[in-house]
Amino acid sequence: MILTGLALGIVLGFVMQRGRFCVTGAFRDVWLSRSTRWLTAFGLAIAVQAVLVQFLLSAGLIQVNVPQVAWLAVAGGSLLFGVGIVLAGGCATGTYYRSGEGLIGSWIALIFYALLASVMKYGALQPFNDAARSGKSEFTTIHDSLGISPWILVVVLVAVVAWGITRQRTQRVASLPPKPGRSALAHRLFGKPWSPFATAIVVGVLAAIAYPLSNATGRAAGMGITTPSANIVQFLNTGDAAFVDWGVLFVLGLIPGSFIAAKLSGEFKLRVPDASTTVRAIAGGSAMGVGAAIAGGCTIGNSLVQTALFGYQGWVAFVFTLLGVGIGARYFIQTHRRAGAEPVAVPQRVGASN
Repeated sequence: MILTGLALGIVLGFVMQRGRFCVTGAFRDVWLSRSTRWLTAFGLAIAVQAVLVQFLLSAGLIQVNVPQVAWLAVAGGSLLFGVGIVLAGGCATGTYYRSGEGLIGSWIALIFYALLASVMKYGALQPFNDAARSGKSEFTTIHDSLGISPWILVVVLVAVVAWGITRQRTQRVASLPPKPGRSALAHRLFGKPWSPFATAIVVGVLAAIAYPLSNATGRAAGMGITTPSANIVQFLNTGDAAFVDWGVLFVLGLIPGSFIAAKLSGEFKLRVPDASTTVRAIAGGSAMGVGAAIAGGCTIGNSLVQTALFGYQGWVAFVFTLLGVGIGARYFIQTHRRAGAEPVAVPQRVGASN
């Protein structure tokens, strides 16, 4: 059953590469172009996952873990993580899928992200990380603290997302005509850009599917990036196979999934960063690892998964990661755009940026 993690990771890597689904781009657009299209799509992924997960919980089919929130740690760590993903040119999953596209700068950011997360969780900085996260409150979920049904929050979230979608202007999708000999299905998969909302729905469904697959291996959690990435480093360092679980295989599947999508769509290309980009990748990846460890998760574990469970940790992380991206965009993008950080040149949705 542990191999289902690898399979789901490959599928998610494929979907995120073809949909250009990166939270950094969604949050960055809010600050740089005042566009909320991708932010709304991210909200749709949360809403879809929330509906499905609550059905699974109501039926007693899955187990979930919602941590007690450490307010200052989550806020400060997420702020640092938000700045880091701007420097690195992608969020946790964005860095993984861009590595599969051939961006060597993302490889560098990914290495330092995993390394620093491991140092914070298991190594020399573990005492600091434990101290930062020690001030936990008794709060876990919003609905438990309010004494209401989680379905009330599901309805509110779905209504807000639906309102956001209706506010978006109808946008044309620019795409190339099918290549000779390519089928209609192949053209839809590889020859034209995916709709952000269609991509979000698929991501939300996959995030919900992660629970029963992960639970079947004894892991009471869904998607996660930071701890599995740290566990990869620990396994390589110690040789202890206990670190290789469903989550590790899940994150390892993201890169081949993205590579397959990029290769078949003609978007794979090795790109070597210059010295400045390399330094930014190292700094960004390091900030990501430290920030995500302190915050208890990244844009997937917190801002996508815990938000769908209506955990306080998820929503606090969402807000402060958004603020961190704003700070990073203000000081590192508007004044100095990173060479090679933008996506490869492919037909883009009008007004979309990632």
